[in-house]
Amino acid sequence: MSATRSRAHPGGGEVLSVLGGHARPLRERKPPWLKVAAPGGERYRAISALIDSEQLHTVCQEAACPNVGECWERGTATFMILGDTCTRRCGFCNVKTGRPTWNDPLEPARVARSIARMGLRHAVITSVDRDDLPDKGAGAFVGVIRQVRRQAPGCKIEVLTPDFQGQEMLVAKVIAERPHVFNHNVEVVPRLYPVARRGSQFERSCRVLRLAAELGAGEVVTKSGLMVGLGETRAEVLDALAALRASGVQVLTVGQYLRPSARHLPVVRYWHPEEFAALERDAYELGFEHVAAGPLVRSSYHAEEHVGWTAQRRPAATAAAARP
Repeated sequence: MSATRSRAHPGGGEVLSVLGGHARPLRERKPPWLKVAAPGGERYRAISALIDSEQLHTVCQEAACPNVGECWERGTATFMILGDTCTRRCGFCNVKTGRPTWNDPLEPARVARSIARMGLRHAVITSVDRDDLPDKGAGAFVGVIRQVRRQAPGCKIEVLTPDFQGQEMLVAKVIAERPHVFNHNVEVVPRLYPVARRGSQFERSCRVLRLAAELGAGEVVTKSGLMVGLGETRAEVLDALAALRASGVQVLTVGQYLRPSARHLPVVRYWHPEEFAALERDAYELGFEHVAAGPLVRSSYHAEEHVGWTAQRRPAATAAAARP
């Protein structure tokens, strides 16, 4: 692999000069708060077998999420559509990158059928970046939303989309289907984008979220998330959260970055659970409606609680705003 295509050394540069710290050893013993039980419950095994039989992809598996066992046992899963090959190469991500070969037009129906058979209460639909497609994959999100409404009408739908290269009409196309939640992660603080998210822009992601909030017109919950542990300062994180709130984001997730392999960006620091608790309090003070911050929090972690909480709070907030 050439240096310019390396996740750990994007552009052939020395990443620690950007991360601003000393890299943690890959094989070191992790802090005790990062330990989780291995998955293997009855419902986990059933869902795993069904996903394999339908030849589907989940970000739970592709990204090696530490919460896969817990989420699947709770009846929540994150499906990754548009294949398993991403056109971008983020330094933290475990998803395969390269040139995608094809797009399955029947995938939306198969995903919806699996959701119905699993009896899921909340399904998260995400995708790899497909910058090679004319619509950047927006049409596939529309297809899945429509199929889930047809085959599993009792399931809440959350879409976790790429930035569609900032094209407003593509964002509008997805929002027009009125998913319960529109999620787009900024992933890291702006300073780290050159090494962690090459091909993406923090400001562009904020514009996507702002547009989703405006077009959703109070009917679609807006959500975003980011990771810590890559050398960012607390002040940088708070500035990023303020930018997200100013962009209309209602629900926020913050978790610890865990290095998938030696080919990925190193961990600079493990944030303590007390630091996450303090960050959560600060986020509420900024005006977020629901915040999940913790070492093992991921974008889809307890996702069904996020939409349920905001749905309960919104009528009360509307009534309060209407009082003289």
